[in-house]
Amino acid sequence: MVVGVLQFELLIHGAESLKDKRRVVSSVKDRLHREHQVSVAEVARQDNPAVAVLGVALVSADGRYAGEVLDRITAKLRGLVDAELGEVSRHLIHGVESREGFGAAGDPADDPDGTLAAELLRRGDEALGGEG
Repeated sequence: MVVGVLQFELLIHGAESLKDKRRVVSSVKDRLHREHQVSVAEVARQDNPAVAVLGVALVSADGRYAGEVLDRITAKLRGLVDAELGEVSRHLIHGVESREGFGAAGDPADDPDGTLAAELLRRGDEALGGEG
């Protein structure tokens, strides 16, 4: 398993308010998620209307593929019209190659007090618009 992580800074042209920034950030996040099936979040500098720091993550069985996806995303970011790409940090994190040492899915030993299961249920309900 390989986790690809890309953190990048966007310098947003003409943004005078957080609303201006949100328009650009939402557009970038939606496009990256739709076109590359990656998770995207704003991870820092949320209170600065002219700068956004975003993180991208993906999981793959193939490190080469993960690296290529991150490279394509970086190239796409360099071509943005509404923002300029600032600092970029790219990492590939290699995990365990085999299932050795992993419990079965849903193994109670992995969550003895049930907090993980409760948190996952809460997040799922929240994502579906429920009240928890």
